[in-house]
Amino acid sequence: RPRDGEAAPDALAGLPRPFFLFVGRLAVEKNVEAFLRLDLPGTKLVVGDGPDRARLAGIDPGARFLGTLTGEALARVYAASDVFVFPSLTDTFGIVLLEALASGLPVAAYPVTGPLDVVGGTSAGILDRDLGAAARAALAIPRAACRAEALRYTWEASADQFYGNIEIAHADGLPAQRRWRPGLLRALPGEAPSPLSRAGEG
Repeated sequence: RPRDGEAAPDALAGLPRPFFLFVGRLAVEKNVEAFLRLDLPGTKLVVGDGPDRARLAGIDPGARFLGTLTGEALARVYAASDVFVFPSLTDTFGIVLLEALASGLPVAAYPVTGPLDVVGGTSAGILDRDLGAAARAALAIPRAACRAEALRYTWEASADQFYGNIEIAHADGLPAQRRWRPGLLRALPGEAPSPLSRAGEG
């Protein structure tokens, strides 16, 4: 969640802003080097650990490596940052993108699978083959737009999509009155109904 008005973590005190954040495993496949080589104002923050940490730490002396963070400590760094930079070219989704958006943090990324699925076609991020241009442009995105996009990814919406996909896979021969319909979980609070046995109720 956003933490407007709360003090930034002590580890960020005195560092020049804006803060450009990366969170993830420090390994070659995450393409963190592309982030660290960007010419950006302010400070680059790196959260995570992995086999590539020692090499990456030597690329940009001004970057701050905060190590592995979890829970409230991680959430506070997300909320205190200004842009989330996602340099991976190979991730299939990127849960960290949702964590950033939930904190009101705009996303800068390449226009590839993962970022395209999460922020493509929204006002919550900038996708560009020039990652530095994307990061700088993302500074202008209102945090409220990012938070609003994150709120679309609820457990209820996920369950609706999951059951909808089951219906599509088994649609042949399924009576219409027994088919899943989006929003059924709202009609049956506290239950996780089977689309085949409960879809006609409510």
